[in-house]
Amino acid sequence: MGAGELVMAFGLMLILEGLMPFASPAMWREAFRRAVELRDGQLRFVGAASMLAGLVLVLLAK
Repeated sequence: MGAGELVMAFGLMLILEGLMPFASPAMWREAFRRAVELRDGQLRFVGAASMLAGLVLVLLAK
């Protein structure tokens, strides 16, 4: 993977991350408030599940 592809992937990630606060700021704020209330173990689980789902998508796209 070249540097250009990495920058494109990062840009796509930023676009996807910005969709919810742009489309529904109140819902995003509520989701963020709930995430802040999670325990560390719960946040780690969410992070691990997200990374695993991303890895599966990347492998399927190849």
